[in-house]
Amino acid sequence: MSDQKPLLSLKKTFFYKFLPSKAEEACKLNNNPHVVTRELIEIRDIYPPPKINLEKPWQIKKKITHDAAIVGKLVIPFFEMFDLENGCDVHVDVWDVMGQNIPKKYEGGSVFLRKLHNDDFYLLCIKLFNSRGLSVGDEIELYWDPRSSSLMFKLLSQVRA
Repeated sequence: MSDQKPLLSLKKTFFYKFLPSKAEEACKLNNNPHVVTRELIEIRDIYPPPKINLEKPWQIKKKITHDAAIVGKLVIPFFEMFDLENGCDVHVDVWDVMGQNIPKKYEGGSVFLRKLHNDDFYLLCIKLFNSRGLSVGDEIELYWDPRSSSLMFKLLSQVRA
């Protein structure tokens, strides 16, 4: 195991060429608009994908806040998730695996991840919040299951009002 190479993760990003080329300098001299060029390149990701221990996979632990209980959104830090474009929604499946022999699946347009401008994410899952009766102070766990490409949800403790 120690002789294995670590996984290298690459991601696509834009490389902007702020220093003008000779052609761009000529355009500027001729009073033509100067356009900063960019190129799509692949770089080594400084945040490699997390290694998931399938014996103990629950990596994200959250306490439900007042705001989350009202709107059904969980804010998840960047390092606990994957790369996503700012403001884009990605529809995901969420499996509630707690307390049932048959897990309940939440899917479709009502469950999605969105990247915030501060590189955190939020998970919108109002149906899950409502059906489980989640409220302020409840503790949950989540993890991304790469085998099924879905989030797994488990309720750890529930505060009863």
